[in-house]
Amino acid sequence: MKLLLHTCCAPCSVYCIQKLRKDNIEPVVYWYNPNIHPYMEYKARRDTLKEYTKSIGVEAVFEENYGLREFCKNVINDIDNRCQYCYRTRLEKTVQYAKENGYDAFCTTLLISPYQNHEKLKQTGEELEKEYGIHFYYQDFREGFRQGQNEARELGLYMQKYCGCIFSEEDRYRKKIEKDKKYNCVTSEDTIYKIRMNGSDILK
Repeated sequence: MKLLLHTCCAPCSVYCIQKLRKDNIEPVVYWYNPNIHPYMEYKARRDTLKEYTKSIGVEAVFEENYGLREFCKNVINDIDNRCQYCYRTRLEKTVQYAKENGYDAFCTTLLISPYQNHEKLKQTGEELEKEYGIHFYYQDFREGFRQGQNEARELGLYMQKYCGCIFSEEDRYRKKIEKDKKYNCVTSEDTIYKIRMNGSDILK
């Protein structure tokens, strides 16, 4: 089977590639992630994947598209449901490349994450299979998530701290943002910062 594996990052690919190889499937990694922002985050994940795939002898295709403006334009009116747009955009680009280049099937490393909407990913893949006539190779990789993450740390791979888009980065810091909003206030007249420190209110 000639399989194109959409890959979101190196750490998530570790177990997925191992499992596929164990099943006698040699995947070709496909990078297309216009949802990852800001640019230095995008670059760090892409470059880490380039180095990792080279080190384990896996063929990789990198489709460059830092799509901040396009992504924001398409999700701004429904930010809380942005993941559906994100899944569809990345997997559709993957299946299109697979069809144009003679692949038998496509899959995605997103299926390893316990933080993604697994059922929605599966549904999206199955819908694209029907639309494009390319088999969606479904595999529940989640059982290997911790193993893959641990191996990635041992290898010294860059480990991202949030899903990808700038809105998920905001979600990562949501509690801190709310805490700052609660405990820090600024008066426009005197520019006085009231900071709660060690249980006491201090004016500085």
